[in-house]
Amino acid sequence: MNTATRLSTFALGLATLFGAAYGVGQLAGPVRTADSASSTGAAHSTGHDAGGAATDTPRLPGGLLVSDRGYTLTGVPAPAGEFAFRIVGPDGQPVTRFDVAHDKRMHLIVARRDLSGFRHVHPEMAADGTWRVASPLSGPGSWRAFADFTPSGAAALTLGLDVAVPGDFRPRALPAPAPTAEVDDYQVSLDGTLTPGRTSELTLTVNRNGQPVTDLSPYLGAYGHLVALRAGDLAYLHVHPDGEPGDGRTPAGPEITFYADVPSAGTYRLYLDFQHGGTVRTAEFTLTAGPPTGPTPAGTPDGGATPHRPAPTATAGAEPPGHGEPGHGHD
Repeated sequence: MNTATRLSTFALGLATLFGAAYGVGQLAGPVRTADSASSTGAAHSTGHDAGGAATDTPRLPGGLLVSDRGYTLTGVPAPAGEFAFRIVGPDGQPVTRFDVAHDKRMHLIVARRDLSGFRHVHPEMAADGTWRVASPLSGPGSWRAFADFTPSGAAALTLGLDVAVPGDFRPRALPAPAPTAEVDDYQVSLDGTLTPGRTSELTLTVNRNGQPVTDLSPYLGAYGHLVALRAGDLAYLHVHPDGEPGDGRTPAGPEITFYADVPSAGTYRLYLDFQHGGTVRTAEFTLTAGPPTGPTPAGTPDGGATPHRPAPTATAGAEPPGHGEPGHGHD
């Protein structure tokens, strides 16, 4: 083989190698180094994903990837009015064994890209690993579906999948920050702020017709269930409650306290599910996070001292008619 031929063969090999690498990058999403992750304020705890073993490299927030740690969320064709999917494991086969987390083996959360139309439902799994539920996609638009689960013997995961529903859709503006949200005849107020890089304490107080609700019913192992989505990319944060029913210290309302870690400054939409009188309702809030990042100082939950509740700010938004469909049903 002459010199020109050898050079041509080498160049072709390089082109093939880099082309394959680019394709893998497109499928797997952005690669984050420790430096790049810290520069964007990646949180040390983002929803159920925090349950895995600690690693040296900060992870992306939950819900941004369709495939992670060898597990892939795949849609399955379903009849009209039904939503179906599978979790495919590292061996290429549908996963059929899941651990119970928050009283369920699978949590399916959906929201339109404009952060309206939020639903939280619990599908049932068939023997072949297919999860099915009455479709929570309530109208046209670009939706994001989040599967929040823990494969048996593996770390917890939240995977996300875009779903398009055809029809006339006009995006709605995100409601402005305000201190109280109303759903049916309930008023829910929010006390607290979100600070990137630090654990933030959020307390939500539930009243009905102006009177404190002190007999909330447990829902998914707590007196409230809070999900936060970041505007723009819909990064998913499953926020953890303080205490649980029956622990001897957590009252059944009117206050429900959560601890949240947000990965960056920006705008977040918070969805509080609470159960009272046999019905689960959702109160929605807009919260703006910023700007400090970095190590958590003493005096916060991660600093080993008694948490200090930040002064209340007008950062929670009541739902205008039609946005987020307050009072929606849960499965």
